Amino acid sequence: MKKHQTLRGLIFTIVAIQLSLAISGTVIAENRADRVISGTVTDEDGAVLPGVNVILKGTLVGVVTDASGKYSLQIPGEPSNNEVLVFSFIGYATQEVAVSNRTTVDVTMITDITSLSEVVVVGYGTQDKKDITTTVTHLTSKDILQVAGNGALMAIQGKVAGLSITNTAAADPNSSPNFQLRGVSSRNAGLGPLFVINGIPGGNIDNLNQNDIESIDVLKGGAASAIYGTRGSNGVVLITTKRGASTPQAFYDGYVSFNYLTNKIDVLSKDDFLKHNRGTDYGGDTDWAKAITKSPAISHKHTLQLSGGSNSTNYMLSFDYRDADGLDLRSAREEYGARLNLYHKSANDLYEATVTIAPRYVFADNASVGLSSQSLAMRSDNSNGAFTQSLFLNPTFPVYDETAPSRYFNVLNKGGFDGAYNPAEELNTVQTGSEGKYLEWSASFKLNILKNLYSQITLGQQTSDFFDFNFTPSTNNRRINSNGGRNTAGRAYNKTDQKTFEWIGNYNFDVNDHDVEVMGGYSFNYFNSSGMNASNEQFPSDVLTYHNLGTGTWILESPQNRLGSYKNDSRLIAFFGRITYDYASRYYVSASLRREGSSRFGAGNKWGSFPGVSVGWRIINESFFPKIDAIEDLKLRADFGVTGNQDFGNYLSLDTYSGYGFYAYQNTYYQVWGPSQNINTDLRWEKAENFNVGLDFELFESKISGTVNYFSRTNKDLLGFYNVPVPPNVQGQTYVNVGTMKNSGVEIQLDAQAYTSDKFQYTISFAGATNNNKFISFSNDLYKGNNYQDIAGLGGMGSSGLNAQRLEEGRRIGSFYMWKSAGVDATGRLLVYDKAGEVIPANTAKADDRRYVGNGLPKFTAGLGNNFSYGSFTLSVFLRGAFGFDLYNTTAYFIGTPATQKGVNVLSTAYDGGKYSALTNEETYSSLSDYFLEKGDYVKIDNVTLSYNFSAPVKFISSARVYFTGRNLYTFTKFTGGDPELVNVNGLSPGINTSLAYYPSSLQLIAGLQLKF
Repeated sequence: MKKHQTLRGLIFTIVAIQLSLAISGTVIAENRADRVISGTVTDEDGAVLPGVNVILKGTLVGVVTDASGKYSLQIPGEPSNNEVLVFSFIGYATQEVAVSNRTTVDVTMITDITSLSEVVVVGYGTQDKKDITTTVTHLTSKDILQVAGNGALMAIQGKVAGLSITNTAAADPNSSPNFQLRGVSSRNAGLGPLFVINGIPGGNIDNLNQNDIESIDVLKGGAASAIYGTRGSNGVVLITTKRGASTPQAFYDGYVSFNYLTNKIDVLSKDDFLKHNRGTDYGGDTDWAKAITKSPAISHKHTLQLSGGSNSTNYMLSFDYRDADGLDLRSAREEYGARLNLYHKSANDLYEATVTIAPRYVFADNASVGLSSQSLAMRSDNSNGAFTQSLFLNPTFPVYDETAPSRYFNVLNKGGFDGAYNPAEELNTVQTGSEGKYLEWSASFKLNILKNLYSQITLGQQTSDFFDFNFTPSTNNRRINSNGGRNTAGRAYNKTDQKTFEWIGNYNFDVNDHDVEVMGGYSFNYFNSSGMNASNEQFPSDVLTYHNLGTGTWILESPQNRLGSYKNDSRLIAFFGRITYDYASRYYVSASLRREGSSRFGAGNKWGSFPGVSVGWRIINESFFPKIDAIEDLKLRADFGVTGNQDFGNYLSLDTYSGYGFYAYQNTYYQVWGPSQNINTDLRWEKAENFNVGLDFELFESKISGTVNYFSRTNKDLLGFYNVPVPPNVQGQTYVNVGTMKNSGVEIQLDAQAYTSDKFQYTISFAGATNNNKFISFSNDLYKGNNYQDIAGLGGMGSSGLNAQRLEEGRRIGSFYMWKSAGVDATGRLLVYDKAGEVIPANTAKADDRRYVGNGLPKFTAGLGNNFSYGSFTLSVFLRGAFGFDLYNTTAYFIGTPATQKGVNVLSTAYDGGKYSALTNEETYSSLSDYFLEKGDYVKIDNVTLSYNFSAPVKFISSARVYFTGRNLYTFTKFTGGDPELVNVNGLSPGINTSLAYYPSSLQLIAGLQLKF
């Protein structure tokens, strides 16, 4: 387009000026060699900056820094207090530094916030920031936090307004974060955004190295996401990885991290347990949490990047290795990966080609899982894991059996909850994990037919293979007690594959003040997944573990359900186009349409249309707008778009058949075969109608920039299972389109250069968002039902069997619906209000006495970044929080009162004189009321990093950076159930854990070194 051609011409002009300045400086120096000022120019990381303009203010005397970032400038005349050097470079803020009597002037260039944000990635292209007419948040590699955790995108937690990133077991190296943009959007289909890596939709973020990321662009507006149609309903995250440089470069980053259990949930010690007559004394004195915790859990990671080439051909090759331990004794993850980005452009600019290849290998040992004795590797929840056991096990149980010191103590059938086991034995003797492989590649070829017309094709494939394993030895007490000491083993293989082909054509032209760009394209995606599993028992030895399943004899005695396999696939085809119009950099219009078809939907509803339109008005360029020095830029914009959702299982619209297990008839086992689901030929797209209005601004010479947005999204024809009668249906549920939900809110994104001088800089970033949610409807013309649905049931361990939350038309999701507490009576019974407002004992309350008592969805979330730079030191402090919501203290509900059943350990708060210690009567044990509802608001000191930059410390090293980072340093909260982030606030039931799931959070200390060669 015209603006890009103008930018290219501007760069050539700047280079010419640099050369002329250099020549001028040389000529002057030859004629008047008076005195020399020299120094080195570096960036904020300490890396040298070649090509920086250094000019004596008010003159034509100047030079350009060399490849080592050094300059030497000869200044005529005697020293003067008025002499000032001006340092300028594209992408960095211009600096003026007084010379005085100095002969050496070193300068650190500070990133220009506005400049780096000028070009952002949008769907199937890029746009200048000033021309964007929809909601896009742009982050660069400098905005990413230093983390040593799971998933590269955990590093942007709290950085993007409206993007919720949670992980309720972050200290487990094999856990994955959960993403939700602008609130929950579906009942049963996928809730997370679409990830696009280097232009390939559906990218796997588990195959990303944080150091490889160049930029992240989050498309939040409906018009921006509509170009991705069915997969853009929950927003789109565009990730661009680093490309090669025109000069040879090398970069190394390595760190070691130490993880310590924090926000610990305290339980009774042995002495207190016996003092309060909680159970039998078995002679031990065990702190079960300590017995199964690595302290510290150590991990380290190393990245080496090599890049080079020329402006026409370059490469970037990256290698990384990570070895991480979890907080528990077993969990660990070892992985190594690589990424190769190749770029080539013909000498006459006729064509451009790119190739990306990214393999990765993972070996994982899982954290403790639930109670299943088979296929342990296939389960990933912590609903009854080792740390959960550590909360309620009798502290007088010893770890080892004193009568047989080589064996673990058998805790089964010694009182307490059903399913108790020795977690130290579980973690040390049971093997469960996976071997994983990722392979992603993509290639593109762009043909520049004319200066303003190009055509591009892109091919890509993403494959992941996981080979799970599990083994429990014959010596394990759980096997001895329940399976006669039979050892057991299993393997499971799962493979997913996505193939992508996309073509786009782009044409742009400008006539006077009119600038037009037209883009059209075609997309084809094929998805395939397959797998198999096998298990066996009663092996002759424990030595071979899971490596020889055929030697087990139990399959001969009990052959049923020992083998399994599956395969399914789907296709997604789309035609799309977009046109953008710009008049005189004042008025902007963009419109797009995607016509998409999916094999997942019913026969008559496979195709859908997804339009988007946006407008922008740069008010500051109007002649009537007053000239105010403080206002640098001001733009008003609005957009509307329709997106879809097809993120659910395959074949749910079809009449499918499957086996129903083996049943004996006359001493012979037969497998039952029959229809497995109801057919639904009317299954169609779940659609979201998105409206957004926003204001972009830059103030005080771009020292303050930001954006404010109001959004409203209505999701219609929500996908989910709906109860139906049998007969005429063959199953009691059908997957249908029923329901409507609405989310709305306000988002604020701010960046400010609070203070800047030649030695000290202070910048601030802020991201905040509100979220208002309402469930509008549960029915449609075909499916009629209640106007509410009770969810979030707390089962087991003596619970009431009732659900804790209710989804109801006209109400916000996350609404707690339970008995309202009226205090505790003299006998220690919990009192509640009945529907008439009378106070009654909780054990006499009825289901219809329940009422709305709170909400688990945060009303406001925010992140605040503070970055300080002084000389070679930099300090960043990042705070993050959530406000205006309630959390249900599930731990206190199950094991937090004196009324908890005997033989079970309880929280220390059960006997500290507080509210929970008042519940002494077993009659109202685990009565579901708001007595256990607590304020969930919190503020975290989330990330603090101190670093020091060395400029060319030794030969062959251009810069070095040493950094120290602390993560999750402290949490300010009134919630007493541990770290409030261990309770998920994403999804349909925010604010509650429906089981006694517990994997503690960690405080993380990181020490790292970065080198540039």
